[in-house]
Amino acid sequence: MTKTTRRSVLGGITASLAAPAILTTTRAYAQSPTIKVGFVTPSTGPLAGFAEADDYILEGLRAQFAGGLTNNGKSYNVEIIKKDSQSNPNRAAEVAAELILDDEVDIMTAAATPDTTNPVADQAEINEIPCITTDAPWQPYFFGRGGNPGVGFDYTYHFFWGLEDIIGNFTGLWNDAGVAKKVGGLFPNDADGNAWGDAKLGLPPALAAQGFELIDPGRYQPLSDDFSNYIAAFKEAGCEIVTGVMIPPDFGTFWAQAAQQGFNPKVATIGKAILFPSVIESLGDRGIGLTSEIWWSPNHPFSSSLNGTSAADLAGGYTAATGRPWTQPIGFKHALFEVVADVVSRAEDLDDADAIAAAIGSTNISTIVGDVNWAAGPVPNVTKTPLVSGQWQDNGNGVELVITNNDNAPDIPVGGELKLLG
Repeated sequence: MTKTTRRSVLGGITASLAAPAILTTTRAYAQSPTIKVGFVTPSTGPLAGFAEADDYILEGLRAQFAGGLTNNGKSYNVEIIKKDSQSNPNRAAEVAAELILDDEVDIMTAAATPDTTNPVADQAEINEIPCITTDAPWQPYFFGRGGNPGVGFDYTYHFFWGLEDIIGNFTGLWNDAGVAKKVGGLFPNDADGNAWGDAKLGLPPALAAQGFELIDPGRYQPLSDDFSNYIAAFKEAGCEIVTGVMIPPDFGTFWAQAAQQGFNPKVATIGKAILFPSVIESLGDRGIGLTSEIWWSPNHPFSSSLNGTSAADLAGGYTAATGRPWTQPIGFKHALFEVVADVVSRAEDLDDADAIAAAIGSTNISTIVGDVNWAAGPVPNVTKTPLVSGQWQDNGNGVELVITNNDNAPDIPVGGELKLLG
């Protein structure tokens, strides 16, 4: 039986972009000397911190690719087409459909939380477009898309760390702190929050196994303006630790209300919300001492496969060019296109989406964020990068993110010791 694919069927875009779109045109890869790469990112909206350095990174990549990439003795131009998801999953799906149907990209990329990666990957999978994503824990990416560990996906691949790495790093921080093992949990009703708070696969069983008691009052709606019930529950339980996975506006609201209502934990370890210097600046003195995961920093001992640039040089270049502090997504945005370049150079046939997808699956390179090797798992279509953790500390000239725990990645050096809040 002949397989029906997006390249052989004329269809229509589904009425609702919450469902994946169906490709309506026949592609003519062989006639184009240019490889088009779609890139979906939250340039605006509450997740815009993840995209703060995008323009700087893309400018450098376009210069890097100006001479083309070689495949099977032939030179291909590389065109990167960026679209703004506006921090909205439905918009992410919509612009992914535009890249596939209108721009006719050869490879799709996306980054910055499951709100971006998942709808983009879903569009790519249904339309048989090879896709590479990052900057989202692998469980909400994989299981949030209905992934089956025994089967996997055909066209969509992801690299980042997982909840098991978050748990190992957060508990490492908390054990270093020596505080009471009562943890207040703040989990939104979104892909990240539901994964982190999942009773079977998330933080609850893992924390219990290590002797931590998690107080979880339930899911809150993103952009909530009242966390009083959560604060009251944490105070009543005597929580000395608070954790969660929040967007910056939600954490800002919670943290202000916690101060107003006299809730003063000794450790606050928050995923997502406090990754960025701009958020810490907005919190003033209340930002000093907050703790978080650290995916990438100038101190990571890795370099670019494209040009040998070190993590320190990439971060320093951004600061020199913009006057802004480095941010963690810088490394992963660069690494995303390291993988693209490697795939373009190795694919057996750049006119064939299946050959490009196969090249993605066989990737095994060392990047500026560490090794990317999908054969390593932990599930099909997913590979992991190293994770450490640390604290925002005042160095006398401002606030910097200092690595204080590297139990799970000892090759990444520690830069200081954890200090309790207050």
